[in-house]
Amino acid sequence: MIAAAILVLSLGALVQFFISYSRSLVAAAAAQPLSVETQEVAGISTSARGEDFARLLQLLELCPERPHDRGEIRAVRSYFRLVSALRWSLARLLPSLQPWMEAQRAQCAYFAAVALDRRIAFSRGVLAAQLDNSR
Repeated sequence: MIAAAILVLSLGALVQFFISYSRSLVAAAAAQPLSVETQEVAGISTSARGEDFARLLQLLELCPERPHDRGEIRAVRSYFRLVSALRWSLARLLPSLQPWMEAQRAQCAYFAAVALDRRIAFSRGVLAAQLDNSR
């Protein structure tokens, strides 16, 4: 019985840590501006919507990976899925949470746009280094 209680408390702490980590990633990305090129490629003017998230992830898959952003993208993708699942299950019971959930989904989409912007810049840097080395 004690082992089960420890397991439940540990899983609860892990979920709480995961949510805090994901929200900190999303908040850090929200402070970064998007380049004009990324706005055009992603079809985002000044703000993203939750519906843009899947399309932005597809665009991310087209770009070469940066060495250290795979885990961050995976964490925000999982957080987005969690918020989306809560949106469909809890929104009917607590409609006052709907605007908060939509804002969280939009922030996750903006994170994906910022990650796309970083990958585009990384690809440009790699290409410029290759061109310099070939000369």
